Amino acid sequence: MHSSSVPHTDAYDPHTLRQICEQVIESNWRDGFTVPSSNLYPFQWLWDSGFIALGWSWTDMGKARQELSTLLQAQWKNGFLPHIVFHDDRAEKQYFPGADFQGAHTHAFAPTHVKTSGITQPAVLGFVLEYLYQREENPDAHANFYIQAISRIFDFHVYLYRDRDPLKENLVYIRHNWESGTDNSAAWDSIWAGYEAPVYEVRRKDTHHVNEAQRPTKKDYNYYLHLIELSRECGYDEARMYDRLPFLVQDPLFNTLLVASGQSIARMARQFGLDDMAQQSQQWAEATSIAINQKLWVDDLSLYGYYDLRNKRMIAIRTAPGLCPLFAGIADAERAARMQALMTGPDFSGSDAANALCPSLAYTDPEFNPERYWRGPVWVNINWLLYKGCLQYGFEILAERIRQDTLNLVARYGVYEYFYPLADDRQRPGFGGTAFSWTAALVIEMIRQSEHPGSGRASIHP
Repeated sequence: MHSSSVPHTDAYDPHTLRQICEQVIESNWRDGFTVPSSNLYPFQWLWDSGFIALGWSWTDMGKARQELSTLLQAQWKNGFLPHIVFHDDRAEKQYFPGADFQGAHTHAFAPTHVKTSGITQPAVLGFVLEYLYQREENPDAHANFYIQAISRIFDFHVYLYRDRDPLKENLVYIRHNWESGTDNSAAWDSIWAGYEAPVYEVRRKDTHHVNEAQRPTKKDYNYYLHLIELSRECGYDEARMYDRLPFLVQDPLFNTLLVASGQSIARMARQFGLDDMAQQSQQWAEATSIAINQKLWVDDLSLYGYYDLRNKRMIAIRTAPGLCPLFAGIADAERAARMQALMTGPDFSGSDAANALCPSLAYTDPEFNPERYWRGPVWVNINWLLYKGCLQYGFEILAERIRQDTLNLVARYGVYEYFYPLADDRQRPGFGGTAFSWTAALVIEMIRQSEHPGSGRASIHP
C-alpha cells in the first residue's frame, strides 16, 4: 500500500469503545495502582503503569498521578526501578516467578516496605509524566508531585547511564529478555542458539489462563529463569552480572524510550528550575540519539537493529521495535522515509497490503508466527508509539492507518493483550490477557488525542 492510500475502517462507535476501555481500567484498579490483567498479571508492572497512567489522565488525573507515585515509591536506593512491584503476597499463587524465586528483595538497595523484582523495563515514565503535566487543569496545585517525580525518574536515568553503559557509548544495555518488554522476540534467537540453559521443572501459571500456543515456549522460560537464577547468584550486583550473564543487549526500543523520557525530563526540569537535571538529561538524550543512529541503524534492512554485547555482533532483524526510534525523533528525514516505505510495503503490511499494522515481527521473516506473543501479533503499545512517531514526521496518512488498524482490532476482538494480524477469513479472538489495561488505556489515548491534538508532549522534528 502506498502511503497516500486511504486506510480501511470497520464500523465501530468510538464513544462506546472508549466507555468499554474506561470500564476495563476501572475494574483493574487496586489500592493505588492498576494491574495489567487481573488473572494473568496480578501485580504492578513498570511500563504497563506508564501507559496505563495515560489512560487515567483522561478520566481521573488523581489516579494517573497515584499510579506513578506508587510505582516510584518502590524505587531502589541506587535509582533502579523494578519491572514488578509485588504489592499483594496473596497473588503469588497466580504468577510465576514470584518475589521469592527472584530474590531481589534481599539486596541492600531494595525497598523494605514491598518486594520487587531485580529486573527493569523500558523507561517510559519521563514522557508519560510530561503528558500528565500538560493535561493538568491546575498544575501549580500539584507542583510538589511533579518535582519529586522528575527527581526520581532522573535518578533512574542516572542508574541506567552509570550501571548499564560500562563502555560509555551512551547506549544502555538490558540483561534479561523481560527488560526489553518484548520477551520472546525472534531478535534473541541467535543469542540462545549458542547457549544451553538448564531445564526447569516448574508449574507455569500463565498457561493456566492462556493457550500455550500463544505464549513463550517452555524452552524460552528455561532461559528466562536461568537469567534470574544467575542474577540471584550474583546478588544482583551489576558488575558481577555484566561479567557473567549471557544476555547483554543494546536494544533500540529501550534506548529510544530512554531518549524520549530524557527529552521530557529536560523540558520539565528546566520549567521547575532544576537546571542541572535539565542540562544532564538533554546531554544524555542527544548523545544516545547519536549513538542509536551510529551503532544500531541497519542500512540493508532500513530500520534499527540490536547489538549483542556479550558476543560482539549486530542482530539484524525486522521487528516493530526497530521502527520505534521514530517516536523520539531520532531518525533523519531520509531514514524516516525509508521506514515509512517499509511499513507500507510487504514486510509490515503484507503482500496485498491487507494485513494489520504493525506486526511485532515482519510478515516476511521466516520466524513470523501470527499467534505467539512477540513473534508476529500486533501490540497496542507499539502501535501507539509508531502512531505518535509517524505524526512527528508528518506521515499523517500512515499514522491514521496505524490508529484505525489498532482501534479496529480492539473493537472487533475485545480488549486483549495482543492481536492476530493477518487479514484472512478465519475468525480469531484476541490473545493473551483479557481486559488488558494498557490496551484499554491506549485506546482511550488514541480516541481522545485525536479529539484534542494539542494535548501531548512537544513534537520533536528531525
